[in-house]
Amino acid sequence: MGLLIMFVPMIVMIYLFLVMPQQRRQKKWQAMLDQLKTGDRITTSGGLRGTIIALKDDSLHLRVAPDNLRVEVTKASVTQVTTQEEEKK
Repeated sequence: MGLLIMFVPMIVMIYLFLVMPQQRRQKKWQAMLDQLKTGDRITTSGGLRGTIIALKDDSLHLRVAPDNLRVEVTKASVTQVTTQEEEKK
C-alpha cells in the first residue's frame, strides 16, 4: 500500500512535467500549420528557407532564393514561419 501511495504522485508529476508540455507544443505547431497561406516565409526542419507559392493537402511549394527555385516539401517539415518584423531584424 505504501508503494502505491508513492507511485501515484510520481505518475502525476510525470504527466505534468513531460506529457502536458508536449501536448501544448503539438497543438501550437498544428495551429501554425493550419494558418499557413500563400506568401508566408517559412523555414523547414532541414534548414530550407523560402516563400510559399502554392498549398496542397499535405505539401506545399516553396520559392527559394536566389534562383527562384521551386521546391515541394511536406507540411510536417515546416518548423517556423518568419514574419515581416523578424525579417527586418
